Amino acid sequence: MKPVPYQDLAAYLAAQENKSLLRFLTCGSVDDGKSTLIGRLLYDSKLIFEDHLAALAKDSKKHGTTGEDIDLALLVDGLEAERQQGITIDVAYRFFSTEKRKFIVADTPGHEQYTRNMATGASNSELAVILVDARKGVLTQTRRHAYIVSLLGIKHVILAVNKIDLMGFSQSTFDHIANEFRDFAQKLGFTSLVAIPISARYGDNVIAPSARMPWYKGPSLLDHLESVDVESELTGKPFRMPVQWVNRPNLDFRGFSGTIASGRVKPGDSVVVAKSGRQSKIKRIVTMDGDLKEAFAGQAVTLVLADEIDISRGDVLSAPDGRPEVTDQFAAHLLWMTEDELLPHRQYLLKIGTQLVPAEITLLKHKVDVNTLEHMASRTLHLNEVGYCNISTSEPIAFDPYTDNRDMGGFVIIDRFTNATVGAGMIEFGLRRATNVHWQALDVDAHARERLMGHRPCVLWFTGLSGSGKSTIANLVEKRLFTHKCHTYTLDGDNVRHGLNRDLGFTDADRVENIRRVAEAARLFVDAGLIVLVSFISPFRSERRLARELMKPGEFIEVFVDTPIELCMERDPKGLYKRAAAGEIKNFTGIDSPYERPETAELILETASQTPEALAERVVAFLRSQGRVP
Repeated sequence: MKPVPYQDLAAYLAAQENKSLLRFLTCGSVDDGKSTLIGRLLYDSKLIFEDHLAALAKDSKKHGTTGEDIDLALLVDGLEAERQQGITIDVAYRFFSTEKRKFIVADTPGHEQYTRNMATGASNSELAVILVDARKGVLTQTRRHAYIVSLLGIKHVILAVNKIDLMGFSQSTFDHIANEFRDFAQKLGFTSLVAIPISARYGDNVIAPSARMPWYKGPSLLDHLESVDVESELTGKPFRMPVQWVNRPNLDFRGFSGTIASGRVKPGDSVVVAKSGRQSKIKRIVTMDGDLKEAFAGQAVTLVLADEIDISRGDVLSAPDGRPEVTDQFAAHLLWMTEDELLPHRQYLLKIGTQLVPAEITLLKHKVDVNTLEHMASRTLHLNEVGYCNISTSEPIAFDPYTDNRDMGGFVIIDRFTNATVGAGMIEFGLRRATNVHWQALDVDAHARERLMGHRPCVLWFTGLSGSGKSTIANLVEKRLFTHKCHTYTLDGDNVRHGLNRDLGFTDADRVENIRRVAEAARLFVDAGLIVLVSFISPFRSERRLARELMKPGEFIEVFVDTPIELCMERDPKGLYKRAAAGEIKNFTGIDSPYERPETAELILETASQTPEALAERVVAFLRSQGRVP
């Protein structure tokens, strides 16, 4: 074999490196032929090694559905469960390249229960190939996938009418399906929509035009994939770069590293920090391969500025004449991606760009039936459901609407305890009230009230099962504090539900809101200088943590009244356990709703071995040891 000259090899590698990259996904109903189509693209592009092809032929005899022919779907249906069932479950990514372009394709599942997997594939894609079985036409699942593709910001769509060979390559069948889909898609806002009749199994109109459909004058699937323009959109938008890392290797260098989300920039251009408004000019654009004269969307660079200004991870550098919006409240679409339901007002973590902040869903306005696009009232979201909601963050974030910039408007919701991603969201707009409400400065502050009271305020948060003795001990503690001339107030679970929280039930979502309101009320009492005794089951750690974070360090004292459930059921002062066991009370903590034991409580009171009076004295002694009471 004749060796390839170094110059030719270098030129070849340079040409490959400079090719544009298109990320696209295939989606559609079950058995529409998504995996077969990707297999056909790889096979006809001559991108399958001989040993892989031999293994594919062997697998086709065992798992194939195409008779004696090679089953190309098996190239991407890699899971054993997928091969046995003949369906796609996970998202399968494949890379291939042609003379004109490089591609990364995501094969996504069609089953409704795997909507989150499909959304994962769509989140990084610039184009979607939505397949329709020519025998079945546009189905409910076709509309569902089109809506999710639109929701996730994909502007370019190919409607691939597959298995047209089974309909005798009928033009009327194709025209009917294409027109029906276009009518539905008008309200989804796609920039381009091209309908192509194909046979993924036999390759018609996949790589090259088909001689069996002379009536079709449009491009083949690959021709359109090679020519569609998805790059100029981002580079034409205002400059945005979320700062991922402050690059400070020595005293002589300070740069800000990140990936440019949109626009282009060059040395001498002015940039501004979105949140602070501080402005500077770009001095250098640094990369591992040397300085650049210009950088644009998609490039990872380090920017060196002309001035020393305060910038940290999570900040966004932007063009001064096109700054992103900055707010701590916004409206967004949210796709829920976990078995545990969404609980409004529970504290989660929100990650947008490189910024990670505590956040809560303050209002779920409605959920969307992704099959019909109908809006339905709901108080929570379950796995694979989409809702429209208001979200509040603990500090302002910089963003663009998702429809304008996916990198700047897309976020994920993370569970604070498991670190699992539980939701993916798309910001629509900021809530104006977030920028019009400000803290009012008051001359009489918390320190002045503390001096007046003669003791230090705090929250004693009693938590435990129903019947554990929380209210009994809290009552005794308040009486002892009263004798010490301390100013106190007790917030009891049952009492509060007669007024402030009378509109709430006992579902998980209502329990979260119940504790949120009580925590906010307790914070006001502490600001007034009181010692607040809160006696609530408060079964979830996340809500107790929310209450703790509302207070200043040391002001929140968690008191776990540790009583075995058997003893609580034996006491059963209100007869609630008996009714819950009989099925008369739903969502009862300890029976059919969980109680999460505290992990870092300041005090643990074991009522099985000590009297309420002795335990109350322990609490007062603890407060005295902290200098909170005389």
